Amino acid sequence: MLILLCLAQALVFNHIHLFDCATPLLYVYFALVLPRNYPKWAALLWCFALGLAVDVFSNTPGLAAGSMTLIAMLQPYLLELFVPRDAVENLKCSARTLGAGKFFALAFMLTLVYCLVYFSLELFSFFDWKQLLMNIGGSLVITLILMMTLDSVRQP
Repeated sequence: MLILLCLAQALVFNHIHLFDCATPLLYVYFALVLPRNYPKWAALLWCFALGLAVDVFSNTPGLAAGSMTLIAMLQPYLLELFVPRDAVENLKCSARTLGAGKFFALAFMLTLVYCLVYFSLELFSFFDWKQLLMNIGGSLVITLILMMTLDSVRQP
């Protein structure tokens, strides 16, 4: 899945800029669906590698790698907010296992953090805050739509 998401982002989604502000960032889905109790060091390593690969293809030095590493660090703690205590240890995160509402809330939180960090680092300025908010909001909405669509067609 890591290779497919990286290729899809590099070859297709990096060339989509709806209304000059919304870019789909579907590779965030990789960090979202990491199983419960997945080793934290492995999650950080895989998410950093995916972010670095996206950075290489997108010519954004360190933006995706840093942002993906941050959400890989936050994902286990946010997932525990939505998973019942008596759930299985290796629960795979999806709308089928968590429920659509909880999965959407988790996806929203992780994607929001990702977009905030990514676009804040990209602009590295708060002078054009309207453009920053449009980039964050537009990319958040289009990415959530694509994530929910991908999760609904993905095999359990």
